Amino acid sequence: MYNTNYHRASSVKDAVATMGKSDDGKFVSGGQTLIPTMKQRLAAPSDLIDLRHVDSMKGIAVKGNQVTIGAGTTHAEVNASKELRKACPSICDLAGHIGDPHVRNMGTIGGSIANNDPAADYPAAMMALGAQIVTDKRTIDADDFFTGMFDTALEEDEIITSVTFTAPAKGAYSKFPNPASRYAMAGVFVSQGDSGVRVAVTGAGSDGVFRHGEMEAALASNWDSSAIAECNIDADDLLSDLHGDNSYRANLVKVMAKRAVEAAG
Repeated sequence: MYNTNYHRASSVKDAVATMGKSDDGKFVSGGQTLIPTMKQRLAAPSDLIDLRHVDSMKGIAVKGNQVTIGAGTTHAEVNASKELRKACPSICDLAGHIGDPHVRNMGTIGGSIANNDPAADYPAAMMALGAQIVTDKRTIDADDFFTGMFDTALEEDEIITSVTFTAPAKGAYSKFPNPASRYAMAGVFVSQGDSGVRVAVTGAGSDGVFRHGEMEAALASNWDSSAIAECNIDADDLLSDLHGDNSYRANLVKVMAKRAVEAAG
C-alpha cells in the first residue's frame, strides 16, 4: 500500500500552488484514466489535486460560430448542450458516444485531451476543428498540442482551462468502437470551414491522433465520400494489436472517413 494526499482545489491558482508543493502530484478531474491506473499500481502519485470544483473551468459559451468549452465540462454536458448542438452538432454527437453513462457523467473534455489516449475521441475533434487549447499559461494550436501517444505539449504544472474553436460549416465524426471499451479502433472526424478541409484520425495511428493530408486534399476538390476511394491509407503507420492488425485498421479508416463525410452532408 502507499499513501496519497488528496487536495480539493478551489481555483486554478490554488491547484498550481498545491502542485508546486507536492513531490509527485497529479491533477485529476473525472479520473476515468488515472484512478484505474492507480488501482492497478501503475501510478502512485504522492498527491492528487482535484479540479472538479473549479467553477472557472466549467461551462459552454457560443457566440455566433465561436465556441468555448471549459476543460471541466463533462462529456454528458457537451452532448446535452442545445446551444452547442446548434453551432456544432458533430462534437455533441461525439461526446454522446464516449464510453458508457458513468464515463460520460464523470469524464471531462480537458481530462481526455490532457491524457491523449491514442484511441480517445476528443483529440480527433480538436485537430479536425482547428481548435486552440487554452491553459493557465498560454494558448496552443491543436496541431502542436498532441505530440505523440499519451504525450502532449503540456508542462508538468500546466492546466488546460478551456478549448476554443470556430464551428465549421460542415462536420461529422464516425468511429468503429471496441465493443467492450467503446474506445475507437478507428475514428475519423471531418470538417469543412473557413480554414478549409480537415481530416483527423484517432484509434488507428501508431503514434496517436493524426491528420490525413491526402484525404483533406481529395475532399477539398470534391466534398463527397467517393473522393476518398482512391486515397492511400498507409498501413505501416498504423497500430496492430489483438483487436485488429494494421491492414484491418487501414480499411476501417477509409470506411469511417466515408461515413463521416456522408453524415456531414
